[in-house]
Amino acid sequence: MTSLKLSLRLCQRAIMSLHRSYCSVSPRNVLNLRERGVIHSIFPTTLTHEVERHLGEPLTVYCGFDPTADSLHIGNLLAIMAMLHCQRAGHSPICVVGGTTARIGDPSGRKNDRVPLSEEVVNKNVASITESLERIFSNHQKFFWKKQNKELPQVRILNNNDWYSQRSMVDFLSTLGRKFRIGSMMHRESVKARLESEEGLSLTEFTYQVFQACDWLHLYENYKCSVQIGGSDQLGNIISGYEFITKTHKKLFFGLMVPLLTAPNGEKLGKSANNSLWLNPDRTTPFRLYQYLINLPDTEVEKYLKLFTFLTNQEIQDYLADMRERPELRKSQKKIAEDIVKLVHGEVGLEQAVRWTEVFFQHKVESLALLTDLEVKVLFKNSSFTSLPLVPGLTLANVCSKINVFKNIDEAEKKIRSGQLKVNFHSETNPQMVLRENEHILPNDITLFSLGKKVHYVVKWVS
Repeated sequence: MTSLKLSLRLCQRAIMSLHRSYCSVSPRNVLNLRERGVIHSIFPTTLTHEVERHLGEPLTVYCGFDPTADSLHIGNLLAIMAMLHCQRAGHSPICVVGGTTARIGDPSGRKNDRVPLSEEVVNKNVASITESLERIFSNHQKFFWKKQNKELPQVRILNNNDWYSQRSMVDFLSTLGRKFRIGSMMHRESVKARLESEEGLSLTEFTYQVFQACDWLHLYENYKCSVQIGGSDQLGNIISGYEFITKTHKKLFFGLMVPLLTAPNGEKLGKSANNSLWLNPDRTTPFRLYQYLINLPDTEVEKYLKLFTFLTNQEIQDYLADMRERPELRKSQKKIAEDIVKLVHGEVGLEQAVRWTEVFFQHKVESLALLTDLEVKVLFKNSSFTSLPLVPGLTLANVCSKINVFKNIDEAEKKIRSGQLKVNFHSETNPQMVLRENEHILPNDITLFSLGKKVHYVVKWVS
């Protein structure tokens, strides 16, 4: 009997293991992404058996990213997550970086024309965003797919300038332009809103939907791409593309809209907002991204677990149950922060974010000793940074007066004795204490002097 029970338990464990493995691979039918909230809506909305069967077959899907800045932001990451889920399910993803459309300008969600970008700036932005997309897809394969026993479909990253730069305006208008109806274009919400505004709408931005539609046609004719993914604010442009491409090819085509990401206060998170979270480390450090996510309010946790992790539904429920029982541990927020930072910046970026957190908030001197000069300058960017020669016999009061922690030696001695100063996070009350290597001077030749929690002075010791 005992042997039978043991066998049953082993079978149950094996089944659960297979179930977890299956669930970690996204279901083939892209409509299942609606359950996680990754897909907000679909166009066309009529779902017949034929449509549902088609959406369960291997497809090619694409999403466009206009390089109007040199970095993507966390709102774009949601569209990338949809692409990654599709890739995990066996669909082939294409990312289109809009080297041409960035110079046209998308009127969606704007009250006035975009500032025109030069070709040089656009090319620089294209290179930066292409690198970022390559990094994210590579990190996904390396850190989130490595245990799966199957190959991911190849991701293609294309620049739409490659197929527009060889066409003349007359050729473009006399062929593809004839298939667009002005009446339909005028009914797009983005167009109507701008026509009713004080500034109106330029011919250039009015044609944006034409270019986006032609992108889809090019991708279908060259890569059999039948699905476009975009933010919910892109519905009008996607409908234009759908109407255009279905006139040209009598096939099944679909637009999948991801929700717009908002902050807990309801404000949109994006590149035009003051709360932007960029995906390039020189714009938003892994540390700042990590801190934003680890401090998410509990009300946002379920949404972020579903949108930005590859956890199964059961694993998400387990994290939510743990949060309800032990909210002070912030285990769910840590999981979200770790997964997003690792996806965007890799293990090196995550290690840096954790190390900086240990320095800045946990005051670990061991982590402070591991910081590079550049990391110190970025982490303590609002603090004083001074290079000093290491002179034998240099006292704490001498150093503090040299780097202007205090006005003079007398004030330094008085306030150090009163316990107002910390050296490498430890209180020091002897103004005549001589600074010693490997004790006050860390292995990276740094000493951190602090007054309270927010006022810091960094000394870099030089030979």
